Amino acid sequence: MWCLLLALATFAPAVGVSLGASGASVLGLASPTTTEAPVSTPAPRSSQAELSAGNENGTSEQHVRIRVIKKKKIIMKKRKKLTPPRPPVTARASVTTSPARTLDLPEKQEPDCPPLGLESLRVSDNQLDASSSQSFGLGPHRGRLNIQSGLEDGDLFDGAWCAEQQDAKPWLQVDARHPTRFSGIITQGRNSIWRYDWVTSYKVQFSNDSLTWWGSKNRSSGMDAVFPANSDPETPVLNLLPEPQVARFIRLLPQTWLQGGASCLRAEILACPVSDPNGLLPEVPVLGSSDTLDFRHHDYKAMRKLMKQVNEQCPNITRVYSIGRSHQGLKLYVMEMSDQPGEHELGEPEVRYVAGMHGNEALGRELLLLLMQFLCREFLRGDPRVTRLLTETRIHLLPSMNPDGYETAFRRGSELVGWAEGRWNHQGIDLNHNFADLNTPLWEAEDDGLVPDSVPNHHLPLPTYYTLPNATVAPETRAVIKWMERIPFVLSANLHGGELVVSYPFDMTRTPWAARELTPTPDEAVFRWLSTVYAGTNWAMQDPDRRPCHSQDFSLYGNIINGADWHTVPGRSVSQRRAPGGQGSHPAPLGSSVCGTPRHE
Repeated sequence: MWCLLLALATFAPAVGVSLGASGASVLGLASPTTTEAPVSTPAPRSSQAELSAGNENGTSEQHVRIRVIKKKKIIMKKRKKLTPPRPPVTARASVTTSPARTLDLPEKQEPDCPPLGLESLRVSDNQLDASSSQSFGLGPHRGRLNIQSGLEDGDLFDGAWCAEQQDAKPWLQVDARHPTRFSGIITQGRNSIWRYDWVTSYKVQFSNDSLTWWGSKNRSSGMDAVFPANSDPETPVLNLLPEPQVARFIRLLPQTWLQGGASCLRAEILACPVSDPNGLLPEVPVLGSSDTLDFRHHDYKAMRKLMKQVNEQCPNITRVYSIGRSHQGLKLYVMEMSDQPGEHELGEPEVRYVAGMHGNEALGRELLLLLMQFLCREFLRGDPRVTRLLTETRIHLLPSMNPDGYETAFRRGSELVGWAEGRWNHQGIDLNHNFADLNTPLWEAEDDGLVPDSVPNHHLPLPTYYTLPNATVAPETRAVIKWMERIPFVLSANLHGGELVVSYPFDMTRTPWAARELTPTPDEAVFRWLSTVYAGTNWAMQDPDRRPCHSQDFSLYGNIINGADWHTVPGRSVSQRRAPGGQGSHPAPLGSSVCGTPRHE
């Protein structure tokens, strides 16, 4: 069985593997007043109605089809119909304003360049600089989109870059290291459970030598463009430049920020590489792979098509089946891989991988799609290790437990969904916390001396409240529970996006209300061995120079941790080890990314 862990770990060098960490929720605050940078005059904001302007006469175009019958033939023509403009769908339009209140609408509203790599860590810490920082934990290296803070305010892992309070001209600078075409900026405020800090407007400057700078200009007035920024800490705000600029350096210069707060922001830069006509600079490395596997992000339709292709390529060792439907009616497809697909063979262990419980954590889904392609291809090549794995194990791969959430996140991309949008299912339920708490009744029975004579320590029934028709149980959760009852899995793993760590049960502290506490299972030695096998063969986990995703460096603990000793979470899927049909199943959450749902990478 450990061979399957090694097989999955082979894909880790490209993407990294970990367990998703929780983040702060979006704060519903009133419209903030702002603090103005002493040396600048911010441009007045345009109203929401102004931002939705379409044609010059305030109308938008729609096409209406009419029929013209001529000589018994139907000819389709089009004519234009003028209708009032619709209100904008996004929270903030991507425009800039000038003091004369003229709007500069970019010709193209969709970003045409991918992220430079602040969020994905492709941009290293030494490429970031700032005019000042309140502390090391609020330094420029923390000014990355979607980065999360630690629990302690003022520690080394704070949730943004923050300039000193007395800094009259704050700026955050990114060195792209190559000539780069900058096309847009995405910003957030500071992630913190203790403070409210965000920038409400900023300017943008560019340079080729970090000495001589020029600004992004408003097309109508020729003055420096002032971009509207954030109104809360978490919602990402996209601004496209009026004109893309080619340079090596880019600076964000906050102009106003929340009154009483500080100039703090997290950012991502949208940029395209530019070739050097003189050939003086080294070529920008291009992301890609020479492998024939399908390295890209798959929406629901593409995922279903890929699974069908793998099944057609290896019909003797694969079977695609559904365990149920999402709240929106999308099927939860599973790929079974075995020498006798569809049959439970006596003595052959049943193993399952589940990904995409949080819909916006994309790379777990992609790892399972890559794994099924890899196993199929290597089996056809006669690889002895893969052949043995498929003849002695029945493997079930569920790449997307939350397809509704993934579709939401996929449409917008990680740069705009933040950490929350698409995380939950369509009902707003966190599937990873939606399973029944079977630990508490077991521990209470143990404390009362009822185990094992009166209360068994396995095959515990689901609590009555959990089986009621009006119970808050997602259809995706019910489908997985029935799946677990139907098939006697002996080993399982859930892939999440976030921290680079293998977390093993228990995930809930035995001491009531304890935030964290080592809570081992009777199978502690087995869990630690399985976790160490995976972490020890994962290239990204073993990289001594890797940077922690959020606020903890799990390499200090061998990249494994008891879930309850990290943070207590009742009702997680790994707790279903003792659910009916789950006896002997050893679940361990793994993961699949640094953070979130990449849009372009």
